[in-house]
Amino acid sequence: MGHLKQRNLITATERLRDQVAHALRAALISGELRPGEVYSAPQLAEDFGISATPVREAMLDLAREGLVEPVRNKGFRVTEVNERDLDQYTEIRTLIEVPTTGRVARTAAREDLEALRPVAEEIVRAARDHDLIGYLEADRQFHLTLLALSGNERLVETVGDLRKRSRLYGLTALDRRGELIPSAEEHVELLDLMLAGDAKGAEKCMARHLGHVRSLWAKGAEVR
Repeated sequence: MGHLKQRNLITATERLRDQVAHALRAALISGELRPGEVYSAPQLAEDFGISATPVREAMLDLAREGLVEPVRNKGFRVTEVNERDLDQYTEIRTLIEVPTTGRVARTAAREDLEALRPVAEEIVRAARDHDLIGYLEADRQFHLTLLALSGNERLVETVGDLRKRSRLYGLTALDRRGELIPSAEEHVELLDLMLAGDAKGAEKCMARHLGHVRSLWAKGAEVR
């Protein structure tokens, strides 16, 4: 075996390419694939026990997400995110998400907001169960669905792209220390404020949450 733990990829419902991409994202989050390192499709395919073609296709999908970058005749390098990048991503997200949260709190139908509750609760459950992939997927769904209630599709696309580029490295260490749970619980707090019609309180909660996320990124960088 090479860099990755053995993974069972074959299911009846997913394309192999999608399964490989999902497994690679998990490896990025856990730190099995390291920032700055170059990995070849044949090398990774050997770890998976499959041919190189679906691995190469999956890596191209990740390259479009900004998670890796092609290196001619060598493979793909895991992109590095520095402190300046993270500060800038957080600043842009704050400029977008804080006022949008307030606007949605004022204008969204109550049933549309209440529909977010199972997702908010799933974020907390995943954090408590140490389900890192589930945590990130539910967190992404919550934030982008909330923003979609503004009716601005380009805004949602922009934040979605920023989220991909500012994914958490070192998330496993943060999970072991229980530091994801407080951030997860902020989603429930935010939703309660919005349902109560407290737009200003929701804006403050979102600003605090994004600052909390930024501090998690910094701690993740320390433990990489």
